[in-house]
Amino acid sequence: MTSGGPFPEPCPSSSSSSSSQPQDNDLEYGIDANADDDGFVDPFDIANTKNASLDSLRRWRQAALVLNASRRFRYTLDLKKEEEKEQSRRMIRSHAQVIRAALLFKLAGQQEIVLGASASPPTPTGDYGIGLEQLASMTRDNNLRALEQHGSVKGLAGLLKSNLETGVSGKDDDLLNRRNAFGSNTYPHKKGKGFLSFLWESWQDLTLIILIVAAIASLVLGIKTEGLKEGWYDGGSITLAVLLVIFVTATSDYRQSLQFQNLNEEKRNIQLEVIRGSRREKVSIYDIVVGDVVPLKIGDQVPADGIFISGHSLSIDESSMTGESKIVHKDKKAPFLMAGCKVADGFGNMLVTGVGINTEWGLLMASISEDTGEETPLQVRLNGGGNFHRHCGAVCCPFCAGCVTSPFIAGRTSASKAVDGVIKIVTIAVTIVVVAVPEGLPLAVTLTLAYSMRKMMADKALVRRLSACETMGSATTICSDKTGTLTLNQMTVVEAYAGKAKLDPPGDASHMQGELSTLLIEGIAVNTTGSVFPAKNGGSVEFSGSPTEKAILSWGVKLGMKFDTIRSEAIVLHVSPFNSEKKTRWSCIAIDVHIHWKGAAEMVLASCTQFLDTDGDLKSIDNEKLFFKGVIDEMAAKSLRCVAFAYMPYHKDKVPNTNEEELAQWVLPEDNMVLLAIVGIKDPCRPGVKDAVRLCADAGVKVRMVTGDNIQTAKAIALECGILASDADAAEPTVIEGKTFRSLPEEEREKVVKRITVMGRSSPTDKLLLVQALRKGGDVVAVTGDGTNDAPALHEV
Repeated sequence: MTSGGPFPEPCPSSSSSSSSQPQDNDLEYGIDANADDDGFVDPFDIANTKNASLDSLRRWRQAALVLNASRRFRYTLDLKKEEEKEQSRRMIRSHAQVIRAALLFKLAGQQEIVLGASASPPTPTGDYGIGLEQLASMTRDNNLRALEQHGSVKGLAGLLKSNLETGVSGKDDDLLNRRNAFGSNTYPHKKGKGFLSFLWESWQDLTLIILIVAAIASLVLGIKTEGLKEGWYDGGSITLAVLLVIFVTATSDYRQSLQFQNLNEEKRNIQLEVIRGSRREKVSIYDIVVGDVVPLKIGDQVPADGIFISGHSLSIDESSMTGESKIVHKDKKAPFLMAGCKVADGFGNMLVTGVGINTEWGLLMASISEDTGEETPLQVRLNGGGNFHRHCGAVCCPFCAGCVTSPFIAGRTSASKAVDGVIKIVTIAVTIVVVAVPEGLPLAVTLTLAYSMRKMMADKALVRRLSACETMGSATTICSDKTGTLTLNQMTVVEAYAGKAKLDPPGDASHMQGELSTLLIEGIAVNTTGSVFPAKNGGSVEFSGSPTEKAILSWGVKLGMKFDTIRSEAIVLHVSPFNSEKKTRWSCIAIDVHIHWKGAAEMVLASCTQFLDTDGDLKSIDNEKLFFKGVIDEMAAKSLRCVAFAYMPYHKDKVPNTNEEELAQWVLPEDNMVLLAIVGIKDPCRPGVKDAVRLCADAGVKVRMVTGDNIQTAKAIALECGILASDADAAEPTVIEGKTFRSLPEEEREKVVKRITVMGRSSPTDKLLLVQALRKGGDVVAVTGDGTNDAPALHEV
């Protein structure tokens, strides 16, 4: 991009990319790659347009000579509103107490009016050992000393009548008491604009103002020339058309505003897990109360203010609240978490200490409202075309006037005829203006897009932006994730190998003897983010966690795993969480110091040098690797997700001290592991996917599957879904691995990208590179996905 011209203007985004985006993404991580060795920064050279600063955008607009700038920048970021939002954030952070008091006073007044004298603002009831203001100020000020005075997080949980392991009781009366004492996790929303506001805005459009003036002129001239009985026809018809446009536009905008309010409510109503009564339950974010224990994992939004209890490698992106694009590590030395921030890496549990307007996030949401008055790109172009016609009409008017008045100027026309000529001139000018202004075209486009949005909502597709209806109609390719999008995300272990023996059925542990069974069950129980707990109805056990974790835990129970017993006996020293880059996870536990690994089968197998057979004997894997690779390929050919389990014995004297900082820097050797088992997990295709893919192909839209799964599994699912027609199509580069695509030079990537149909073992970066290459080639790209690893690609489009 050069600084010589005004187009294209960078288009920033208000949301940050996923944590899995590479850290050389300079603007996201606060490092300006455009700075030279002397520290000079070119304000016009923007490397990453998605995260361009407001100052850079302002310089672009000020430096560019743009005709009709108000229309040119109408669909871009409103810099003035962004500055106002940032000022609101700063004001809230510096005057949080005053704003909170004002909001409480306002809410109390509203309750007094509606409910009478019995209503009162939430205040501490005396049932808890700490008050609302103490909690709010401690969290707001990150007051570690105050936390220690209350007995750290364990003592604070006691004051809040909560338990760090089992959470609150979850009974209705207990939850009600907590809401009365500490407030609910809601905040007042700004009231939307009424119909009269939209009516007022509709007639202020320049096009309609010109038409109103033209209607008045036509009415006056018509009555003057033709009399009242017939002279009002032209002016009256224009007036009627203008009124119709105003009312229809206002009605459409008002209904669209109501739809957006409903969509925003759906978007805000996040479902998340909490621990209540020793059970993990899915609840609405609005139902979170002070004292709740909330598990957090990569991609989650922190639902309320809280304090870190325990976890591993928990990193939080606080840019939405602090404005600094810096990932903050959370541990017992920095335990305070702010609502509204995102979990960038790791996992952990938090104790909720502040909800609703008692958090900075709640105050921010109560103070600002989302702007929904956008126009689609097509509407902008149509309005620009209307401006062009309007200018042509304005140029034609004086030309016509000159032609008609020239005889009078030359002295060949009498005064009475001159007056009639002037009236004729004005009439012609009004006619030109009325004909030149396409007042019905933007309205027709708005109604068409609004109708499309309503039809999509009827199909349970929530349209966040009106422009999406237009853009989706222009899509030429769809990059789809596999798990949960093309498949049901309902996973079950259907094949299992322990050592070299196939377990048939997979839950039959009778073939495993001694140490193999013990180590495998231990690895399943401790190396997981899920849990096993008794069912509410007194039936079989229930499982929590991701679908993959649930499938593995269910398999472990069939093998005879006693989850609670093993977890209580194990001391977890350190955990490296699973992420989409490395596709493995390991846990180090202090039972003779075992390090358990779990992850993508071929990646774990590549690091193994030995395996345990069913008799518990340790054997070299060198001569058996081909066998295990064949097992993985056979499972993958059946559309199974392959997961391997391995472990490594470790010497106690090599383990760092239990100091968290030292453990965080601990780098384990990723070799000499001992293979325990390989399982195949079935995730059936979603019904109707094959028909949907065929419909897309008939419409000229190419469907590409981009997944983190094994390339063989990806190929099998693609054949099952109809994305690949036959095995003959499954050759490179039609089917390609993420690392192969990533290693290609940029020019080569742009050449082969059109031929790619399936990408396996892809990282979030690979998905992003694929989308960028397709867009450079002229494709209009749609991306679907439901995981945090899809975030960079979704953010790009």
